[in-house]
Amino acid sequence: MLLSRSSPLVYSATRCVVGFLFSLHGVQKLFGVFGAEQATELFSLLGLAGVIEFVGGILVMLGLYTPWIALLASGEMAVAYFLAHAPGGTWPIMNGGELAVLYCFIFLYLSSQGSGPISLDRLVRGRGAV
Repeated sequence: MLLSRSSPLVYSATRCVVGFLFSLHGVQKLFGVFGAEQATELFSLLGLAGVIEFVGGILVMLGLYTPWIALLASGEMAVAYFLAHAPGGTWPIMNGGELAVLYCFIFLYLSSQGSGPISLDRLVRGRGAV
């Protein structure tokens, strides 16, 4: 395999990018920036989603408690798909839910693999795959 030796580093880089991009969705909801018309009410379902996305994205990006946070984020994306997108049609490409599905399965994968070699979990606790 072409990149098999660097697979752990690629995994950590992927985890960081996914966490960062996910946190931006939370910033958008919580602060009404990046194209959002206004901030979401904090004590609402969308507000809870914004908190999970913002805080969870940062924690995943840093590699802190990744298995637990990624599992929570995966569940949030599954709920988001079925509440917000699935009523709009059968296929994710048609109902605008493909990003929710993609995040759901990426986070499910991250939760099964742990934080990786470049992570705060590894630095603080001496573990990266748990």
